[in-house]
Amino acid sequence: MSRSGYDAVVDVDDEGDLGHTDLQEDLEFHNSNFSETNTRGAGKNTSSTLPLPATAGSSSGGGSGSGGGKRYLWSLSFYAQFFDVDTTSVLQRCWAALYPRANFLDVLEGNPDLYGPFWIATTVVLILFLGGTISGYMAREGRGTFAYDFRLLSGAAGLIYGYTFVIPVVLYLALRYFGSESANLLECWALYGYNNLIWIPVALVSWSPIAILNWVFVGVGFGLSVAFLLRNLYPVLSATDRQTSKILLILVVALHFGLAVAIKVLFFAHGSPAKKDGSGKPGRLL
Repeated sequence: MSRSGYDAVVDVDDEGDLGHTDLQEDLEFHNSNFSETNTRGAGKNTSSTLPLPATAGSSSGGGSGSGGGKRYLWSLSFYAQFFDVDTTSVLQRCWAALYPRANFLDVLEGNPDLYGPFWIATTVVLILFLGGTISGYMAREGRGTFAYDFRLLSGAAGLIYGYTFVIPVVLYLALRYFGSESANLLECWALYGYNNLIWIPVALVSWSPIAILNWVFVGVGFGLSVAFLLRNLYPVLSATDRQTSKILLILVVALHFGLAVAIKVLFFAHGSPAKKDGSGKPGRLL
């Protein structure tokens, strides 16, 4: 009976005579607690022999670890999450930006980073400074002593960092204002940051004294980079109404065209008015 989950309780009279026992009246059945006891015992054995889940440490009280702790704006852990990417992923994203075969937001796989955009923008700044310096040296060769103009460096930093990190904020706020729920600021930063890769080869070859050749290089860079932006931004911009999406697309193209012209005129424009003084001779680099 114990295996069936019941206890049998039999009342025996004083003489020990079982012959006159009425089983229907004297026999009582009670629920057994054998299964509960076994279950509790099994639970104790399981918890004592199996390790805790991998997420137990992060979800339990302490909160001191990086997984379960709160991140505040003034803490390094808050900003570290935006740089949580390995070298392989960064290289894959760079290749996807230079040779796009799929939507770049799909390549990000929901984990946009600022590591790649920051270092790409920094590389572009340094190459623009070096390329602009070489271009200025070649333009002024034989016209006196050449002096480095470090305003090129500050100008390149302001132009590239400002365009890469300010324009996405403006675009994100505009999208949110016009009701786009799919807009993501980190994805906008990543998109514009990795898009700067095209300016590295352009800056490496645009210091030649042949003006028309420089225009061709900058034009090719503009065409490839703006196509990359439009291809990846169109699904997000189309979430707004038709008229608003057209206006935003025009603004994206216009701002990118302004960046391309600024790079050409300020850094690689031999004979440009931006690099001449009042006498028509090449002046100090801007």
